[in-house]
Amino acid sequence: MILTRFYGVSRTLVLTENMAKNVCIIGAGPSGLVAAKTFLHDVSAGSYNVTIFEAQSRIGGLWPTSKDDADGLVHPLMVTNQSKHTVQFSDLAWRDKDPQFPRAWQVGQYLERYLDKYGGAHIRLGHKVVKADLQSDGLWKVETESAGISKTDVFDYLLVTTGFFGEPIWPEYVPKDADVPIIHSSKYRDLKSLIAKTNNPGGKILVIGGQMSGVEISATIATHLSSAIHSPGEKVIEELDKYSIRHIVQRPSWIFPLYTSPNPTSSAPPFLPCDLPSYNLANRPHPLKNTQGHISVETARVLNSIYQTALGTNQSEFSPDTKIDGNLVEEQPFLAMSQYYIDFVRSGFIKVSKGKVSSLSGDTVTISANEQISDIAAIVLATGFDPSPSLSFLPPSVLETISHSPSHPNLPVALAFHGTHHPSLPTLGFVGMYRSPYWGVMEMQARFMAHLWTAPNSTPLQNALAADNSIARTLSLRTDPRTSQFPMGDYAFLMQDFAEALSIPIIPSGPTPPLSNGKSMDILTPARYPYPPDQKQSRQEEVTASLRATQETAVAGLSHARFVAGAVFRSLLGSWCLSRTLSSRLPSHPSGRFVGIARFHLREGTSDGLSNARISSAEAGLGLGLEYLYEEDGTFTARDNPGLSFRATRRYVWRYDELADKMSVWFARTDEQMRADYLFHEVEFEVPSDNDGDGGNEGKGWFAKASHLCIEDLYDVHYEFKFNAVNLKEWKLGYTVKGPKKDYMIDGVYTR
Repeated sequence: MILTRFYGVSRTLVLTENMAKNVCIIGAGPSGLVAAKTFLHDVSAGSYNVTIFEAQSRIGGLWPTSKDDADGLVHPLMVTNQSKHTVQFSDLAWRDKDPQFPRAWQVGQYLERYLDKYGGAHIRLGHKVVKADLQSDGLWKVETESAGISKTDVFDYLLVTTGFFGEPIWPEYVPKDADVPIIHSSKYRDLKSLIAKTNNPGGKILVIGGQMSGVEISATIATHLSSAIHSPGEKVIEELDKYSIRHIVQRPSWIFPLYTSPNPTSSAPPFLPCDLPSYNLANRPHPLKNTQGHISVETARVLNSIYQTALGTNQSEFSPDTKIDGNLVEEQPFLAMSQYYIDFVRSGFIKVSKGKVSSLSGDTVTISANEQISDIAAIVLATGFDPSPSLSFLPPSVLETISHSPSHPNLPVALAFHGTHHPSLPTLGFVGMYRSPYWGVMEMQARFMAHLWTAPNSTPLQNALAADNSIARTLSLRTDPRTSQFPMGDYAFLMQDFAEALSIPIIPSGPTPPLSNGKSMDILTPARYPYPPDQKQSRQEEVTASLRATQETAVAGLSHARFVAGAVFRSLLGSWCLSRTLSSRLPSHPSGRFVGIARFHLREGTSDGLSNARISSAEAGLGLGLEYLYEEDGTFTARDNPGLSFRATRRYVWRYDELADKMSVWFARTDEQMRADYLFHEVEFEVPSDNDGDGGNEGKGWFAKASHLCIEDLYDVHYEFKFNAVNLKEWKLGYTVKGPKKDYMIDGVYTR
């Protein structure tokens, strides 16, 4: 007998004549953990012994497991850009109390719960794999280092689960010893540390890179800068209001918020987490065809049209440099996710410049067409990651066999059947070598490798292998100028292809209210592909809970005004033209008209006035979230006395409680007007009476109401919010005020 120490559990292995095969997994991130679970729990018991080597001192890979773990490549407070319905494995449901879009540290804790439920692997933390040599008999000799001590083990199989994020890419044109502070986007944590060593206080913060990470980090820095400027208290950074953000992009991307609509043509559209409408299988013909890879002109036109419809705009209203029209509609589309980026651009807080940086000298960069940007305070490189260091332990002969190419970071290796293996290397497998919504796909990749090594002769598997052209396709896409943003394949198609190869049936999704086209949603999630069929009851309960959560989320969004408050709150950012009329029945309050500008300044949530308020998000460990400092400034002119005209200003604080999905308005203090004083009202959205997802009244917006008793005066508040797809285009706010000395009505219209 051999007594081994497992992660969190001791277990005795009995070695028999029919010894289990030994599998080495490199990396204890999501890919490594799901692979271990698959080999230990989804095939015949005792078939495999699994050892995971992890260079870090914790599991999780990219995902930190606590709020304080800020040393990795992902900020612990970063919000996922896919919801928990996609960022999950099939047999572990998220808890009801978890937000729709978890923070990075919550993803890490999800992985810890996953390991607790599906343990059994021998996990060696703090062990870096430095070499993995393939022996002539197919075995793998794996050398690791830990605390300066080297050790070698031999395994029957090797699974590489190190993923794409080897190390940040540092462009050649950027010197390591530049005159301005330069960091990679993965290392950004806060504004103060970014500009701590700048020689140009109040200069430009330059973000280089226009895809996912460039958009995300630009919005993050803009949020931090806006918050620092518009929050109460002492200013710890000098000349805050002089800083600006310049974002350099080679071409514009479609910018999607985290909540989108399955019915974007309505002026009162329902909202859902973005991946639910995106992965609605009812919108696609079956069997599914791969929409990624080579993008023809015709396909590009179709995809760009779909994205424009979903957003309700070609983005020209935000900036000429974010506009997608003309020749761009014939190019393969690029997407990015951000709640606030596009409205920061509209407000001028982020200025976009199209071009490619060619050089950096002093505090000046040169971009295409010899345009120069000077007075740079700091540079953030959103230039992506080089996956090659994640494969450095493999021998040159193996790297050559899998066509490793460091110059193609999006397609670094050419592997069979959607990035899982190479036919010439039967004891080597890969899980997680896939960019895009990958949790369901990497679970399928793990299942595929377990099936390939356990039951390779099954007819569906052999048919799938015979029809597979993944290697040739990858090699051709490397030099294809029309390669898509995520070339390995689209999520829904890959899930279908893996399921067919593994004979995994998709189980039905729960019914949802019909959309405007009369169809019910058919939402793809990993839980719809449970495996194996004869799961234990505890695993079936997780699948059921996960499916229930997705269905309830869809029903809530389609029928009960869920997520509308969040969509409104997001879209308020920036400036609005305000026209307000006041009609009074008492001479003490003159009737008249106010015309001015209203501005919503985004900032970190503050605790002012909250002593007696229940904030669900804070109670769940999410902090106070974000809020707006609302400022309006304009001129009031009396209706019956045009000579009576004066400047009028006021301030409020608008807050959003993410978990409760509640938006509230707070009075500002009179002595410190950046601080909230006490609650004015909570905004209550009205559920559409006909539950058709069209707001109940065609052409009308979402209606909401509130009430506030101020001593003896009753304020009845009414709202109407009209959307153009995901973006708020106009809204109305009115009051009816009655009291012993007040009797008037106010109606205001806000337009962009």
